[in-house]
Amino acid sequence: MGRVGREFGATTGRPRRCGWLDLVALKYAVKVNGVTQLMMMKGDVLSGFDKLKVCTAYRYRGEVITHFPYDIEPENVTPVYTEMAGWSKDLTQLTEADALPDTLLAYIDFLEQELKVPIKIVSVGPDRKQTIHR
Repeated sequence: MGRVGREFGATTGRPRRCGWLDLVALKYAVKVNGVTQLMMMKGDVLSGFDKLKVCTAYRYRGEVITHFPYDIEPENVTPVYTEMAGWSKDLTQLTEADALPDTLLAYIDFLEQELKVPIKIVSVGPDRKQTIHR
């Protein structure tokens, strides 16, 4: 994922940490910051995965929780993932939301339902022109 998305430090060249979307943390950020719209970047980087994972809960001290805990030390928190179908279509030439793969649209719909916030922009490449408004 990091290699495909070219996630390396500009100065050091060190690889950046990349992983599946943590919906629990994102819900918390949306709530705390009063977010009313979102943008999804790097949609093209997710192309080619058979399955996508979304962290929808945590296993926290022996219990499954769906809220952001106070103590997020790795020994206390294990992500619980929901799997979704991926897509293999090259998104980089797309210019309209209607052309996005059905599985990507289902992924976006799932996120919007969980977050209760619309995703208004989907980026399908690094160029400014590779931005789809929904």
